Amino acid sequence: MSFKSLDGILGNLQSQPEWQLPLNSFQCLLKCWPEVAGTQVSLHARPISIQKDTLWVATSSSVWAQNLTFQRQLLLKKLNPYLPSPLTDIRFSTAKWQEKNPPSTVEADSWQSHPSRIVPPSAQTSASTRSQKPELPPPKLNPQQAFQNWEKMLQVRAQSLPLCPECQCPTPPGEIARWSVCALCATKQWQL
Repeated sequence: MSFKSLDGILGNLQSQPEWQLPLNSFQCLLKCWPEVAGTQVSLHARPISIQKDTLWVATSSSVWAQNLTFQRQLLLKKLNPYLPSPLTDIRFSTAKWQEKNPPSTVEADSWQSHPSRIVPPSAQTSASTRSQKPELPPPKLNPQQAFQNWEKMLQVRAQSLPLCPECQCPTPPGEIARWSVCALCATKQWQL
């Protein structure tokens, strides 16, 4: 059995006629949404999908969902001229708001100082060194080669990590500094 790349599979799907119209409609909608909905609404409402001529929009709160539900006919009148096929309805919900949001700066900052974070050696190089190296595209690998490369990378990374005093496993330095053992051993100690 041969494996196909994800790009190839997605390309085949997108070339099928039944996939093209909804995708084109949704792409058009994403381009015109900030202009049609307005800046303030765009900050609190984000289109998620089009299903059976109904636009699904994630909102930041139930108040925004309810407010926009009352305005949906006006939004439909404004949106439909921009789309290849008209929408018949818009549904607003808070359900998928968190899933599609990029991580906030608070979350990103907390990961930067997380004890389990391992800084790869390539991230520690200076910006001047990085700018001198030309960026090469990653080679096309089959799944077996990709797994072997990943396995080698983990082995190299583990060699530079200190060992947990209790279980002798490679451990991020932040965990040892914080708990004197790895996170798994610390969890076991807390459960006793």
